[in-house]
Parts: sequence; structure tokens; C-alpha cells
Amino acid sequence: MEEESQSLGKRKSVEEASEVTPNEDSEAQKPTESISKRRTLAKTCVHEVAVPKDYVPSLDETIHGTLANPEFNGTMAKTYEFKLDPFQQVSVSCLERKESVLVSAHTSAGKTAVAEYAVAMSFRDKQRVIYTSPLKALSNQKYRELTQEFSDVGLMTGDVTISPNASCLVMTTEILRGMLYRGSEVLKEVAWVIFDEIHYMKDRERGVVWEESIIFLPPAIKMVFLSATMSNATEFAEWICYLHKQPCHVVYTDFRPTPLQHYVFPVGGSGLYLVVDENEQFKEENFAKLQDTFNKQKPNDGNKGGGPKASGRIAKGGTAAGGSDIFKIVKMIMERKFQPVIIFSFSRRECEQHAMSMAKLDFNTKEEKDDVEEVFRKAILCLNEEDRNLPAIELMLPLLQRGIAVHHSGLLPIIKELVELLFQEGLVKALFATETFAMGLNMPAKTVVFTSVKKWDGDSHRYIGSGEYIQMSGRAGRRGKDDRGICIIMIDEKMEMATLRDMVLGRPAPLLSTFRLSYYSILNLMSRAEGQFTAEHVIKNSFHQFQYEKALPDIGDKVSKLEKEAEMLDASGEAEVAEYHKLRLDIALLERKMMSEITRPERVLFFLLPGRLVKVQDGATDWGWGVVVNVVRKPSSASSTLPTSSSRGSDYIVDTLLHCSPGSSENGTRSKPSPPRPGEKGEMHVVPVQMPLISALSKIRISVPSDLRPLEARQSILLAVQELGTRFPQGLPKLNPVKDMAIEDQEFVDVMSQIEELEKKLFDHPIHKSSQNKEQVKCFQRKAEVNHEIQQLKSKMRDSQLKKFRDELKNRSRVLKKLGHIDADGVVQLKGRAACLIDTGDELLITELMFNGTFNDLDPHQVAALASCFVPGDRSNEQIHLRTELGKPLQQLQDSARRIAEIQRECKLEVDVEEYVESTARPYMMDVIYCWSKGATFAEVIEMTDIFEGSIIRLARRLDEFLNQLKAAAKAVGEVDLEAKFGASSESLRRGIMFANSLYL
Repeated sequence: MEEESQSLGKRKSVEEASEVTPNEDSEAQKPTESISKRRTLAKTCVHEVAVPKDYVPSLDETIHGTLANPEFNGTMAKTYEFKLDPFQQVSVSCLERKESVLVSAHTSAGKTAVAEYAVAMSFRDKQRVIYTSPLKALSNQKYRELTQEFSDVGLMTGDVTISPNASCLVMTTEILRGMLYRGSEVLKEVAWVIFDEIHYMKDRERGVVWEESIIFLPPAIKMVFLSATMSNATEFAEWICYLHKQPCHVVYTDFRPTPLQHYVFPVGGSGLYLVVDENEQFKEENFAKLQDTFNKQKPNDGNKGGGPKASGRIAKGGTAAGGSDIFKIVKMIMERKFQPVIIFSFSRRECEQHAMSMAKLDFNTKEEKDDVEEVFRKAILCLNEEDRNLPAIELMLPLLQRGIAVHHSGLLPIIKELVELLFQEGLVKALFATETFAMGLNMPAKTVVFTSVKKWDGDSHRYIGSGEYIQMSGRAGRRGKDDRGICIIMIDEKMEMATLRDMVLGRPAPLLSTFRLSYYSILNLMSRAEGQFTAEHVIKNSFHQFQYEKALPDIGDKVSKLEKEAEMLDASGEAEVAEYHKLRLDIALLERKMMSEITRPERVLFFLLPGRLVKVQDGATDWGWGVVVNVVRKPSSASSTLPTSSSRGSDYIVDTLLHCSPGSSENGTRSKPSPPRPGEKGEMHVVPVQMPLISALSKIRISVPSDLRPLEARQSILLAVQELGTRFPQGLPKLNPVKDMAIEDQEFVDVMSQIEELEKKLFDHPIHKSSQNKEQVKCFQRKAEVNHEIQQLKSKMRDSQLKKFRDELKNRSRVLKKLGHIDADGVVQLKGRAACLIDTGDELLITELMFNGTFNDLDPHQVAALASCFVPGDRSNEQIHLRTELGKPLQQLQDSARRIAEIQRECKLEVDVEEYVESTARPYMMDVIYCWSKGATFAEVIEMTDIFEGSIIRLARRLDEFLNQLKAAAKAVGEVDLEAKFGASSESLRRGIMFANSLYL
């Protein structure tokens, strides 16, 4: 990478720009205007450029400016009705230089204007342009928007294709990647590719699609990246520059044309507290007053019921009290004429409940009601007669007429689009939405309300990160209409000042690569004729590897610092100290061995009663003693009719009161608890602890209050634990596994004897008895830790990520050989050729079923039902009882999945067999799809499940796309009967509301 090093263009800053003194004699320069223009530029945007080594620009500087200072003085490809913002001017100048550009700006800042310019430029220069977006719904909206301005626009989203030969093609990123893999002819005529919402690259599941598409794009094609604000935009541009050997500009702005005011509303309290003003100043005195309101409230206000288990793990945003507070806020917003307002909730059910609680409010005039009804009636004309009377449609009209609406991914697509169109027309005044509304088209409001500051992210309830807050709050404030946007944050418990400040004013998170190797990618790369791209090439050029190698110099600096610290640590009497230290390590090792036996569920569950003191150790993090509150078994998401995994210690969670550091991690991202730092005053919180992390059980049990929500109740437990610590300076008495727990295995008794013997030696050691020597031990321990850290960092520098990926590639290739996708020489076989065409579901498993005859005995309706297991979607909470004609195919699917998982484990890949079976065989929609395929009405199938109507439709459309991929795969390998069956299966789905046209098309 050294030889490919990039130089970075000079950053334009306020100081530099305003220090330039123009020549006062030259009247033509208009000095004051030029200085103020520069100041505006500096105030609102930063421009940098990553340039390949030895790159020499060949453009005329009088027309295009320089690399470091691009300015376009030619004829514009497109003119605008408004004056471009500085960041838009700079971006357009970069585009006219025919150089790639990353535009990083807030929601609603005007990034679309830059994308439209790239489209206009392509039309002017008679070249093709591709516009990619992460979601089909966004692609549809963008297609509509671009069609209004440019005539020759097409759309490709997997389930819809319109004008595929158009000059401007809007598509999902997956379609672009597929075109690149198959070497589509279209790409030879493309000059620009626009990647909208590029920050999606950090998505764990789909981020790799963006990374691969960027790697595969021919160097002749230039790119426009549109992104929410991110803190490492320059690093991303350097990667593009390194990858394609072309300059890549960064135009970054965090300037808001409409400034925001951020208020906090305490649930159960009254009134709003301005915490951040329009100049981004944090109001500490207002925050202190806000905290006082929580001190004055009764401990359980608005939060009745729930035992200790509820503490710290249940989101409380949707309580009855919260509902009435939202009513108060919305009413107040309307009275003060702060509408339209978007009320963000992190739960779809909550969105609907809040909207329904607005029954007494009406925000639309008689004329507006008529307009809403007219738009509504026209929109539902595209549905069948029977579908127009669905409750989900009929119930929506009275709500919409009152200027109230709901928007989330579980709504019927037609209703969701209708709400978007009515909102844009100003006919919806209060919109209850989930965070997905913060993405996509420019649909701002005057006010934004957050009903909660915490969200469930699949792992835990955590504070929303500053990036998420920026994205959603960016919807507040309409340019040219509002002098300021208003954000109201509802909080229902005391919050650390630093947490709130970080959330509202924190820097956006960096874009981190989530690159991974998939079988789909490996097979496609192996089957490419020209061999120009190999899996090795993709790994080497990934953003992941680029970020890793960039961090290496920092690791080197860290090693130097640690080596200096190790030299300075006094290690007098080192031999004696080392002997003492070894005794402690040996005891710890034996104790770990002993605890792995003790914490087997059948032995330990009887003793893990509320109030028991347990010691918790998570890797290097020592939590000390905590108090057991409750033990829960992890719920198995599969129903009891499906096989479940065997009982293991990690299947149990011990809710434990632990002494935690206040607040959360940096920027409020993933509020992972951690013990308090030395000198820090922490708080007791209930933390879910996996059984294997318990490192000791005490004989002592203390009483636990029935309600642990009040801080005082938890802090009283902290005092009790600290008191026990002073009463037992040698350590709390532990349960004796033999005497107290009746564990009598001979091997176990021997380990106990060894521990007792070593402990006696430890207590008799001179160092153990002398306080001066204890300082020596601390010093020695630190030295040992420093040396250990040095070794780890050095090994990290040696062991490149490249090696890890290479090993993984080797192991995955072995799996493909064992399953018959490739031969011993790595040549793709028939099975592999089929798998190359499947990227919606698990390509290994589905091809296994295609080739082992599972589909041969099924009719098209059973095929559709079985294929639905492969398509990710919402989970049902209901018990699954499958009819006999679906039970057998599901069993075959699970058996094949188990076999594939076991082969992957044999080939040294980290795969949990039961987890793999569960994640690839999702039977929640089998019955619904089977009945729909056989001709049931939509009204009938929605009665069969608790899954949202919109989620059912989304799954059916993805299923149709998946069946078409299977049809293409069957055709590629000459399976004519299967091809016909998959075609018939797809055809049986394509009717009614499930496949109604989008209102945008």
C-alpha cells in the first residue's frame, strides 16, 4: 500500500478563507463579496480530495479550477430554480471534472440536487447513468421523481422492470451487483453510477453488496456517493482512490439550512425544557431543572406492575402514561401551529396505538377532508373490489381525513405510499412513524417528536446513537417555510447529561466495513470466464482490508508506548513476585475448570436463587460480586412442534444486579454495560449474564426488594454488598462444591484438593502478608499485563486480516467441493452453476433440495410454501401447526440444513448447527403462502397469522423474486420440469393486493 499512497487536498477552513486580503486597488474583484462568499463556503462545507500518486490532471483550470479548489465556469448541464448551497456548488464542480465524489450531508440538506446534476450531465453527454438505492420502495419513489424531470428513465427492482434500455436506470444495489457478476452489456455504455444512502454499507446482512459492487465497477465509470453524515468520509474516499486509481472528492457539510431547537419532555411531568438551542449550545441549567422533575415524581409514576425481572430490561416508552403524554404533546403542537409533526416510535404496534389514541383530535378543514377522500378513492381503484373493503383500508380513511396517519413497514404498501403522498401535499398534519420514514425522499415536517430515547436492536435496549438521532431529527424544519425546526424528546427516567449531549450533539458514527465472504460471491467469481476478479482480489481490495491496513501504523505507535512503560516499571524482587503471581494464576486456572463443572444447569440452577451473591468475570473484565435477581431460559423461537436444541449452560440467562458505570459507551452507540472506573460513582443495574460467566458462588444470600426500578432500592443492595466486602476482607465465603452442593465426582474432588493446597501456599507466602510487597505485586502484574498486550498487538500486526479471510475462503471452498458445487480443480459444476443465480435465500441449501429430489414430489403450492422458509421476514409469536402436506417437506428441509451445517463445521467454519437450522428454515408463513397460492382471499389469509399485512406482502413479493431465481437456476442446469414447476408456483402468487402496482409507477 505504500507505493499506492494518496495525497490529500487542502481543507478549506474559515480562518484560511477570511485571512486572504484582496488587492484593494482592483475594483473589479469586489473584495467584500469575495470574502463573504469564501466565509459562507467555509461555514457550510469542507472539501477534500484523495489523489493517486503521480496523478496529473489534464483539465483546463480556467474552466474547472484545480483538484484542491474545483470551480466550474462552463455551461451547466442543468439549472436550478434556487441558488445552490456551497456544498452543492463544489459537488457539481467535481462532477464536471468527471471525477468521483462523496457527498456527506444531513437528511434534507439537498444531496438529491447533486444526483440530479449527474443524471443531467449524462443526458447532455449522451451517456448512460445508473441510480442505485438500498430499498425497492426508495427505488420506486426515485423513479417517479426522476421521470418527472427526465423522460428516458427505467426501473429494475427484481419484481418490477420498466424500460430496461433507458438512458437512466434506477435499480436496487443487488441488481447492479448481479449485472456486474454477469458482465452485462449495459455497463459498457454507463458513465456514472450514483449510490444513494451509501452508509447502508455498514448493514450487517447486506453491506457487502455495496462493497462488491464498488470493487467490480470498471475504472472508466465514475461514482457519486450520497451519504448521511459520517466521521470517516475521507477514509472512504482514500479507499475509492486506492481501488480505482482515480481522484475521489469528499464534500462534507453538517450545516443545517433550517436550524433546530431540541426540547425534552419528561413523561408524567408538564412542560418542555429547551436543552439545545439553534446555535447548538447545550443548556445545562435547563437540564438540571429537568432532572429535578424526576426527583419530585413518585418512584412508580405511570409504571405499575412488573416484578424485579422488569428492571433495566423492559422498554417503558409505550406505557399508558406515555400515551396520554403523547396526546398532550400533539395537542400542544397543533395549538401553537407547529405542525406538520412526525412522531417517531421504535415499535410498529406503538405507532398504531398512539395514532388511535388521537380520536378526539381533528386537524383538517372540510375542503382538506374532501381532498383526502378524493386521493384515497383514486388510489384504491388499482385494487380488486374485495380488497377495497379490507379493515386495514377502511379504517384508515377516517384517520387520514382528520389529518392523522401511520407509516411503518408493516402497513399495506398502497396505504404506506398513500400516506407519503398525502404528507407531501400537506394533508397529513400528525404522522406516527417508525425510523424507516427518516430515509429516502425529502419529506420534512416542522416538528419531530421522539416517544423514547431507547430502542431494541435485536440484542438489547440501548440509547439511540447520534447518527440515528441526526437522521431522524433531520426531518424537522422545512427549508424556506420554517425559521427553525423543533425536536421534542420524551424521556421517562433520569438520563446522564453526557448521554443526552452525545445523542443530540455527538459526532456521527464512522462507516465501518461489514465485509464477509458468501458462497454466492465465491461461486460467481469462480465461474467468471476472464478470471480478472478472484475471491482473493475481492478480499485484498475490500474496504475492510483497507481499514485494517490503515490502522497498522497506529498499532506500531501503541507497541512503542507500551514497551517504554514496561521498561519504567520497577520489578525488584522479581523472582519472588513471579512465584507468587504464578500461584495466583494456577489457582485461577483450576477455579475456572471447577466452575465449568459447577455451572452445569442440572447442578447450579437449584442454588441460583434471588439474593445469592455470585462473582462475574467476562474475559478480562472483572465485575466482582453481584446479586442474583432471576434466572430465565432463553426462549426458543421455534415452536414446540419443531426440534429444539439440547439444554446447555449458555441457554440460561442469570439476571444479576451488578455495579455498573453510569451512562453508556461513546456517542450512545450500543449501551453495553461496564464496571465503574476507579473513583467513579456507579449504579446497580440488572444485567443479563450468561451462565458460563459466573466465576464463583457465595454461601451468602441477601434479601432483594420486590421492585427494583427505583434507584434507591438498587443502591441499598450496593451498600449491602460493599458492607459484606469490609466484613470479609479475605473474600466472601464460597459454596463448597463437595459439602454444600454434593458434587462427588472423584476428578472434581481432586481439583478441589489441588486448589486448597495451592491456596495454603499462597496464604503462607511472605508477599501475601506484607502490604509493601503487595505494591510490588501490583507493579509486577501491570508489567505482565503490558507484556501480554505487547505480544497481542505484535501478533495482530503479523496476523493480517488477509490471512483470516484466506483461511475462511479455503474452508468455504472445501464445503463447496464436498457438496459437489466445484471439482478438485475449482471448476464450477452443475450444482454450482445453479447456486450462482440465487442470492435471495440460502444458496447451498436450496440447491441441495433442487438436486436431492425434494421438489419433485411437491405441487406448485407446496413449492411456494416451502420456498417461503428461505425468505427473511417477521416472526410470528403464535404456535405453528402445519398441515400434513407441508410437515414432510419442512422436515426434509431441516434434515438437509442440519447436514449442510455439519459439513461446514467439519470444514472448520464456525457454525452452530441448531442456529443454522433455525435461521434457514423459517416456517412462520408456510400456511399463509400455501392457502394464498391455492386461491384464498387476502382477507382470509391475514386471519391466519399475527404478522402485519405489509410484512406478508413484502415476503410474498420477495418470494416471487426468489422463485424466479430458482426458475432461472433450473433452466441453467437443464431441469425442464423443475423450471415449469417454479414458474407455476410464482404465477400462483401473482394476483390481487399482494401484487398491486405501486402508486409511484
